[in-house]
Amino acid sequence: MDNYQELIMQAKLAMEQAYAPYSRFRVGAALLGASGRIYRGCNIENAAYSPTICAERTAVVKAVSEGERQFKALAVVAETEEVITPCGVCRQVLAEFFDDQVVILLANAGGQVRKTNLSELLPGAFTGDKYGL
Repeated sequence: MDNYQELIMQAKLAMEQAYAPYSRFRVGAALLGASGRIYRGCNIENAAYSPTICAERTAVVKAVSEGERQFKALAVVAETEEVITPCGVCRQVLAEFFDDQVVILLANAGGQVRKTNLSELLPGAFTGDKYGL
């Protein structure tokens, strides 16, 4: 998938499924596996807040639970003026599975897109291979 418009569209569709009754901040993610399959995720809030899961982690959990471990690209979309960036927890989860070859597309609902990679989002990431874990 050289043109990532389909992945961004899938992230927008995922955003429509977000369960965000407390913040009303809806986020969608679409994760392209090495197999070519797309895994969508949305944020799911909880009244206790800490059990809330972000869209990026939802997509990763779906993919990994279905056997996918290698990824090509991730698109994240929110209804914001600025492009959305993953929270720190999501960045750490992405570091478990991504290298800098994985394209990360950060977008707003208006169509603005920023292309980045893991090192830009999480320089000096804590990963098991660096520390013999």
